[in-house]
Amino acid sequence: MFTYIFLAVLAVSTIVQLWLARRQTQHVNAHQTAVPTAFAEKITLEEHQEAAQYTLTKNYFGQFMLIIEVGILLLWTLGGLLNWLDHSWQGMEWSTLWTGVAVIVSMMMISSLVDLPSSIYSTFHIEAKFGFNRTTPRLFAMDLLKSFALSFAIGIPLIALVLWLMESMGSLWWIYVWAVLMAFNLLMLWAYPTFIAPWFNEFKSLEDETLKQRIEQLLSRSGFKSQGIFVMDGSKRSGHGNAYFTGLGNNKQIIFFDTLLKSLDHDEIEAVLAHEVGHFKHKHITKRLIMMSLLSLGGLALLGWLMQNTWFYQGLGIETPSTYTALILFTLVMPAFTFFLYPIIAWFSRKHEFEADNFAAEQSKPNFLIQALVKLYKENASTLTPDPLYSAFYDSHPPAPVRIAHLSAKLSK
Repeated sequence: MFTYIFLAVLAVSTIVQLWLARRQTQHVNAHQTAVPTAFAEKITLEEHQEAAQYTLTKNYFGQFMLIIEVGILLLWTLGGLLNWLDHSWQGMEWSTLWTGVAVIVSMMMISSLVDLPSSIYSTFHIEAKFGFNRTTPRLFAMDLLKSFALSFAIGIPLIALVLWLMESMGSLWWIYVWAVLMAFNLLMLWAYPTFIAPWFNEFKSLEDETLKQRIEQLLSRSGFKSQGIFVMDGSKRSGHGNAYFTGLGNNKQIIFFDTLLKSLDHDEIEAVLAHEVGHFKHKHITKRLIMMSLLSLGGLALLGWLMQNTWFYQGLGIETPSTYTALILFTLVMPAFTFFLYPIIAWFSRKHEFEADNFAAEQSKPNFLIQALVKLYKENASTLTPDPLYSAFYDSHPPAPVRIAHLSAKLSK
């Protein structure tokens, strides 16, 4: 019975995703002949159409990959691949704990290899076609090796600890696992800027003293304390620009992509940073952590109930129930069951973006943030005309016309 429920949910979520992608294609196509009025003075028709083609290309590739991913999911579950992998490692006659670690790690490696062609195509064809890719094959390979090394060094001990808790802590194991995962996430937030990020990028202190003083004044009046303002060599991988905060507590850092500093003037950079500070002032990061921790707790509690029922395993192609196969199956199938939560999560995210924009408009001038956003839309080839329903499902930020109109209303006041 559960097999049919799974197939029905998977089919519905896949059809809806393909329908939304079709809507996006039609909407972007229909609006690429004219630049929206709010952007007409800053973005040419040629640039607008280039952004439309970039969006459509990624959309077509996304639809193709969705179908591939559904096929791979069915292969892992009902196709018996996970069951075969489990039996193969059971033949080694290791303990249940280390058999589980071996199954999970080998499955992750297989999945990474399967995903590799799409990553290569996206980087060296799509991104290169539209002038964004700066990654060399050597750098791509080095990033891959470093990611594997980190995954093994961090992942194996964490997986072993989680499986041990699942097997040793009785029926309330999910509370202990949740506590460990939350502590791990906080540790990674704290450690990432100091120990992990430098493996992949070079970070230098901001050298522009005038800009540095303006930023420090903004941070001072906002009550934001950081460990420094750094410039990241994002241009060695991509032409896309960005800025973000990283770290936790006293280990927070402000990071600018070098591409961003080259494209924006001081007023615009300060406005973009004020937006990021707005997230801090409104405690958005804390709110998101709380929301995700509650969702994680609920998910683990659900897994605790599911793993006690043989129909959960049998309905997804597993002959021999175990804690580790329950964990794997839950991770595999939950995206299909939770797909319709996407609009709710996206709505909260867009609400936070509006609040951060409001804060930036108070700390700087709205027109500076408008100018910065228009430049970023232009340079990142972001579509100015996304389908509203597609955007409601997927976009963490408000659509460009809506966001600019919101800031323009403040400018008129």
